[in-house]
Amino acid sequence: MATMTTTKRAIQSAFLALLEERTLNRITVRDITDRCGINRNTFYYHYQDIPALLEEICSSEVERIIRDYPSVHSIEDCLDTALQFALQNRRAILHIYNSDNHSTYVNCLWRICEHTVRTYVDTVLAGQPISERDKELIIRYHKCACFGWVVECISGGMRDDLLEDVHRICQLKKGSAEEMMRRIRMEIL
Repeated sequence: MATMTTTKRAIQSAFLALLEERTLNRITVRDITDRCGINRNTFYYHYQDIPALLEEICSSEVERIIRDYPSVHSIEDCLDTALQFALQNRRAILHIYNSDNHSTYVNCLWRICEHTVRTYVDTVLAGQPISERDKELIIRYHKCACFGWVVECISGGMRDDLLEDVHRICQLKKGSAEEMMRRIRMEIL
């Protein structure tokens, strides 16, 4: 993986700081360049436009999560992972989510849910005799559940008690994924 230049890091930091202050459609390239002390040509050397900058930030975050979470041990871990960046950058994420470019973040969130759920299911089912079709059904179901939960949390404004709710629903659902997998194993035997 290539190292990010100091200039790109400054552009991304300035952009995220601006997103904490105002909506995406109110941020200009000039705002970003003024914030990080570069000229417009330098910005355009690194990025085609603001949506390209947003795409790179989101994709980099997905890659970081994939790298930092090579194993996932519960559905709760999946939800925590998917919400972590959003909660750390609450206002910025809400500004992105409520913009015309929200699909960029939604696509990255989908990739995070895909990775974390797939990693979790692969961990739980390691060495188990299960059909690829059943495994993919389990992954799809839990990926959609995680994604839906996170999107609902974001569209609801990411309340302060969000993680408390996530942990509570996981406590109430505890064992349901494992039960699905147990039933599949029982069918095989």
